[in-house]
Amino acid sequence: MNIGSLLRRRAHLTGVLMMTFALVACTSTPEAKSAKFMAEGKRLLHETDANRAILQFRNAAQLTPKNAEVYYQLGLASLDAGDIRGGLISLQKALDLDPKHKEAQLRLSQLMASTVEPSILKEAQKRLRGLLQDDPENAGALHALALTELKLGNSDDSMRHFERAAERAPQDLFVAASLANAKLLQRDPKGAEEVLKRASQNAPNSADAVAILGRFYSSQNRLADAERQYARALEMDPKHPVALVDLAMLQDQKGRLQEAEKNFKTLSDLSDKTNQHSYANFLFQHGRKDEALAEFERLAKRDPNDRLFRTRLIAAFQAADRLPDAQKVLNDALKRNPKDLDALLQRGEISLSARNYDSAEGDFNQVLRLQPDAPEVHYALGRLYLARGATSRYKEELYNALKLNPFLMPIRLELAQVLSSEGGKGATTSLDLLDSAPVSQRQSVPLIVKRNWALWSLKNFAEMRRGIDRGLAREKSTDLRLQDGIWKLQAGNYSGAQAALEQALNIDSTNLDALAVLNQAYVGQNQRGMAVQKVKEYVAQQPKSAMAQQLLGVVLMANGDRTQARAAFMAAKSIDPHYVTASITLTQLDVLEGKWEDARGELTSVLANDPGNATALLWLGQVEAVKGNKAAALEHFRKAVANGPENASALNNLAYLLVEHAKQPDEALKYAERAVELAPDNGDFVDTLGWILYQKGLYRPAIKNLENAASKNSNVVPKYHLAMAYAKAGEMASARNTLNAALKLNPNVPEAQPARELLK
Repeated sequence: MNIGSLLRRRAHLTGVLMMTFALVACTSTPEAKSAKFMAEGKRLLHETDANRAILQFRNAAQLTPKNAEVYYQLGLASLDAGDIRGGLISLQKALDLDPKHKEAQLRLSQLMASTVEPSILKEAQKRLRGLLQDDPENAGALHALALTELKLGNSDDSMRHFERAAERAPQDLFVAASLANAKLLQRDPKGAEEVLKRASQNAPNSADAVAILGRFYSSQNRLADAERQYARALEMDPKHPVALVDLAMLQDQKGRLQEAEKNFKTLSDLSDKTNQHSYANFLFQHGRKDEALAEFERLAKRDPNDRLFRTRLIAAFQAADRLPDAQKVLNDALKRNPKDLDALLQRGEISLSARNYDSAEGDFNQVLRLQPDAPEVHYALGRLYLARGATSRYKEELYNALKLNPFLMPIRLELAQVLSSEGGKGATTSLDLLDSAPVSQRQSVPLIVKRNWALWSLKNFAEMRRGIDRGLAREKSTDLRLQDGIWKLQAGNYSGAQAALEQALNIDSTNLDALAVLNQAYVGQNQRGMAVQKVKEYVAQQPKSAMAQQLLGVVLMANGDRTQARAAFMAAKSIDPHYVTASITLTQLDVLEGKWEDARGELTSVLANDPGNATALLWLGQVEAVKGNKAAALEHFRKAVANGPENASALNNLAYLLVEHAKQPDEALKYAERAVELAPDNGDFVDTLGWILYQKGLYRPAIKNLENAASKNSNVVPKYHLAMAYAKAGEMASARNTLNAALKLNPNVPEAQPARELLK
C-alpha cells in the first residue's frame, strides 16, 4: 500500500470517527435524551401501559422542564391511569409554558366540560369559543362546546354545535353517540336512531358503529333489534368486546345461560382487560363459586402486576369467606413490594372485618405515612374507629377524607347520616354538610333523601315536605316513599301514610323500615291486629332474613305477646347464630320476666364469640348489678368502656358504681363528665355527675347539675339528690320544698330515706 492510499484511508477513518463522536455528542444532550424518553412513553401509552408511560414522561420532564409537549403527554398518560388531578396539573403546566398549545387547551377544556359545576362549565365555554375562533372546523372543540352548552341549559346552541361537529367528523363515533344522547334528552328517540344509523352507514366496516346502535336498541328495550346488531358486529369482528359483553348480558337476562357463558368465556381470553373478569362474575352470580374463584386466580396469575385483577380476586375471596386465601395473596404482594399501598389498604380492611383492629391500624397508618393525602385511607381509619366505638375519631376521619376530595358523595352521605342521628346540633351540622356539597350533587336523589332526614331530626317538617316533593318529582324511590309515609304519619294522616308505605313496599317488599312504620300507621288507627298480620305477611316473604324475624319479635313484644316474640327472636338466631341484636333483645325479654340466669347465659354466649362487644358487656354489667354482684358489674362496665370509649351508658354506669360501690369519686368524675359531654340531654347522666360532685363536697356545682337533671328527668331520684345538695349548701327552704315534692311523687325509692335523715 503506498503512502497516498494510506493517508487517504486514515483521512477516511478520521472522518468516520469524527462523525461517530458527533453522533454520540448529539445523543447525549438533554434534548436528545428527553426525545428518547418521549418516544418510549408514547409507545407505552399506545400499548395502554399508562403507568410505565408516566415514568418515561417524568424522566423527559426532568431533562427538558420547559418543553410544553412533555407535560401535555404526561397529562394524557395521567388521565389514562385514572389520575384526574395529576392530569389536570400537567395540562395546566403545558399551557403555562405554551398558551397556544391547541391540543392541551382542547383536552383541558374537554375535562372541564365533563363536570356539572356552572362556574367550571362557563370557563370551559370561554376556552372552547377561543379555540374555535382560531380553528372553526375543529370537530373536537365543537363537540366539547356542545356538551358544555347542553349542561348550561343552552339546548339550541348545543344541538347546533353537535350537528356541526358531526358534519366535520362524520366517522367519529364518539361525536355521533353524543348527538344521539342529546336527541334522547330532547325526547327524540327516532332522531337518535337516525344519527346512529347514519354513523353506521358512514363507517360500513366498523363493528363499533354497529355495536353502538345495538346498545341504543337495548336502552330502548328493543331487545330483538339489539341482538341483531350485536350479531352483525360479531360477524364483522368475532372478538368485538362491546358486542360480546352486551350480547352475553342480554342472553343471561333472557335465561339463555349456555349462550351467555360461551360469550363471557370468550371475553376472558381477549387482550382487552376491560371485560376479562365478566366470565368470573357470571360464574359467581350463578352460584358456581369454586369455578369463579379459579377463574379470578387464573386472571391474576396471568398478569401479576395488574392490581385491578388482584383487587377483584381479593373481593371474590372475601365474598366466599376465604379470608386466609385473600391474606396470603396480599402478603405475597407485600413481600415483593412492601410499599404496595393497594395491598396494605386491602389487608387492613380484611383485618378490620376480622376484628383484628391492631393489625388493621398498623396497615392503615403505614399507608397514611406513605400517602397522607389519600382520602380512602382516612375513610378506612374512620371505619376502624367506628368499630372500636370511638365515634368522634370516626367522624373526624370522614371529615378529613372529604377535605381531600369534596366530590366523595358516599362519604358525605354517611357522615350526614351519623350527624343527623345525633339530633340537635348534630342534625344542624348534617344539614350544613349536605348544603355545602358540590353543586353537581345537590339535586341528586340520595342527597335529597339524607337532607330530608336531617330536617326530620330538626323537626322542620315544612322544609322536609318540600324536599320530599322535590325528590318524588325526580324518582319514585323506596326511600322517598318511606319519608312520605313518615311525614304523613306525624301529621296525623294515617291513611295517607299507609298508602305511601305500601307503595314503598311494592317497590321493595324487603324494606323493613317501611314495614315498621306501616305497623305504626295501623296502630295509629287502632288496628293492632291488622298491624301484626301485615308484618307477619311481609316477614313470611323473607324466610331467611334474621332482621325480618327480629322486627316481628319486636312488634309481637309491643303487643304483649312475649311467647311468640321469643319464638321470633329464636328464629332470628337460628337463621344467623351471630346476630347479636336478637341475643340482646332476648336478654331484655329475660330481664322483663325476671329470668336473670337466662339473661346471663345469653350474654355470656355473645361474649364467647365476641369478647369485646360493648353492648353485651353493658347489659351483663346491669344484670350483675341488679343481682347485687357489684364487683362483677364494675368489671363488666370497665370492659364495656374499654371496648366502647364513647358508649355514654357504659361510662355513666361505671361512674355510678365507682362512686357508690368502690367509693372512688375522683376516678368516677372523669367518666361521668365524658358521659354528659356525649349525651348532654340525658337527665340520668347529668344526675350521676351532680351526685359525684356532691360526694366530693362540691355542693354549688352539684346543685347546678342536679337542678338540670331534675328538670330533664321524670325520675324522682335527681330530686332527692338535689334536696340533699341544697341542705349541704345551707339552702334549707329549697331543700325542704324539693324533698316534699319528691315525697309526693314517690316516697318509696331508696334515696328517700337518706334525704329525710339529712334534712332532720
